[in-house]
Amino acid sequence: MTTDPFAAVRPFNGNPLETKSELASFLRNILDPLAGHTSPGGARIHLGHTATHYDEAAAQLEGFSRPIWGLASLLAGGGYHEGVKRWVNGFASGTNPQHEEFWGDMRSKDQRMVECSAIGFALSVAREKLWDPLDDASKKNFEDWLGGMNDKEMPNTNWLWFRVFANLGLSKVGSKRFDAKRMKADLDHLDTFYIGEGWSRDGPEGIVQLDYYSSSFAIQYAQLVYSKLAQAEDPERCEEYRNRARRFAQDFVHYFDSEGRPIPFGRSMIYRFAMSSFWGAVAFADLELPAPLTWGVIKGLQLRNIRYWMKQPGAYYSDGTLTIGFNYPNLNMTEAYNSPGSPYWCCKSFIALALPESHPFWAAKEEPYPASLLGTTVSLYNPLHIVTNLGGHTFLLSSGQQCSYPVKQSAAKYGKLAYSSAFGYSVPVGNLTLEELAADNTLALSEDEGETWKCRRETKEARIENGKWLRSMWYPWKGVEVETWLVPPALDAPLWHLRVHRIKTGRPLTSAEGGFAIYGQREDGRALDPVPEGKFGTYEEGGEARATSQAGVSGIVDLGKTEGRNGKAIRTDANSNLVVARAVLPTLLAEHKAGNQNIWLVTAVFAIPNEGDAVGPPRGWEAEWRKRPSIPAEIEQLIRA
Repeated sequence: MTTDPFAAVRPFNGNPLETKSELASFLRNILDPLAGHTSPGGARIHLGHTATHYDEAAAQLEGFSRPIWGLASLLAGGGYHEGVKRWVNGFASGTNPQHEEFWGDMRSKDQRMVECSAIGFALSVAREKLWDPLDDASKKNFEDWLGGMNDKEMPNTNWLWFRVFANLGLSKVGSKRFDAKRMKADLDHLDTFYIGEGWSRDGPEGIVQLDYYSSSFAIQYAQLVYSKLAQAEDPERCEEYRNRARRFAQDFVHYFDSEGRPIPFGRSMIYRFAMSSFWGAVAFADLELPAPLTWGVIKGLQLRNIRYWMKQPGAYYSDGTLTIGFNYPNLNMTEAYNSPGSPYWCCKSFIALALPESHPFWAAKEEPYPASLLGTTVSLYNPLHIVTNLGGHTFLLSSGQQCSYPVKQSAAKYGKLAYSSAFGYSVPVGNLTLEELAADNTLALSEDEGETWKCRRETKEARIENGKWLRSMWYPWKGVEVETWLVPPALDAPLWHLRVHRIKTGRPLTSAEGGFAIYGQREDGRALDPVPEGKFGTYEEGGEARATSQAGVSGIVDLGKTEGRNGKAIRTDANSNLVVARAVLPTLLAEHKAGNQNIWLVTAVFAIPNEGDAVGPPRGWEAEWRKRPSIPAEIEQLIRA
């Protein structure tokens, strides 16, 4: 669906990424282009001119530090990179208050604290290459700068792990600035985030974010790395962390599909293959997992994900540096804390390079996604997700999560009804038209005849009922309430899921409910045209809409036969979807009068992606489209009451 004009010059094209040496080669391909963006003193890496809510020095420190996750792992495993000296020089320059490239002293809740995590890890696993070459004066500056965070206030989130790693690194180099009391207090508090079955919140009680920060980005990853590096000093806690990971892995595996793609959900999607770094951390911690998660399966989960990102041309600029975005450069999806160096958080996924070739992770033969987990639907009660791959389409139904603080596009990142590994999700590029809103997998409501729209952001009273479906409430305005049931696919109609909404409103409303956004171009690159059933193009008839393209099929149908509810294939504004820059969104539109009576919307959503490199949907999809799922009897009874 996309072409890469720089394919011939990309050094990693053709890398099968099956062995440790091949993964190391890909890491070097990631690190090498940074040389041309590095400051003379080595302390700052400047990759672009877009801004963040923090200062430019911190942004360029981010560009310097995040690649260290990979570099330190490479060095710890006996590898070498010719750019090591740049980072050693950068440590000396960046922590020297008299140097023009000084990073600046840390203040409370400072972005610099985030970057201390990679630095502390590097000191812990690769001190001989990154610490020992420094002279005594530079070591003293380094210790003072890193230890300067111990008396500062930090956000009550996963950030506390960054100070733990800073102190862990200080302890490994024998620094007097190591604060054992501070580290224990941070760890004790972080443990209060734990809610059971392997899951931790990204904050104290009342926080309901259980996204990739609870796994690969921060908490689970940090717990596993700590369990390896602090085993001798803190054995009881380390064993608890290992037990949490054993349980968590049995849930987390369901977020990946057989091609290696995880389901995009939540914030910080620009970290890309950091989404799979949990599996590398499992290997780093030498953690045996329950069946069917053999070493070969773990290896496959990690490497397939990295391979997927190797193949995405939009993830890289022509010089080989990483773009800000997901499958392509996209500032619409970013958060205020995303600098041009932020995507290098993905380097956490290179941690398996710290392991010897003899380690079971490398010695095992790579295995495919476990066959026993294909064609399944599981209810995950902590994140309030129902995850399924029943129809060959891996996606989740979601209710009950929201960001606890202002984040750009948070309704899109946490409040949608469904999220897909194949189709991604969309973010608004505006709010005045449905094309701008890009309301995929969302029930959007308007009180001004479609001038502006509201989507679910804060969900209330969410629960999984009897393991069968999600049920929740949403209150978009005073006097308006929306109750929603999300029903996963059934065996007799595996390519469909159901959504039932009960609306009570004291004001007239317009509704627009979208299915999955899908690649919206013909084979010749032109926009999809309206076509008869079965061909590439869009299809609208009464209460249904559908789009068929090289990427597969997406469709939506009004099962409730709501009067005036019509289907439309909306061509969403460019750069709204994370996966494809030009998308079409099958949508149902309706007008609703004010009144005390219940307004019921019963929606069936259809989706099937293409398989691998195949063009178009799998054969037989038309027969599946003609099937219509059944409304569960318990919900049908409520509708008829």
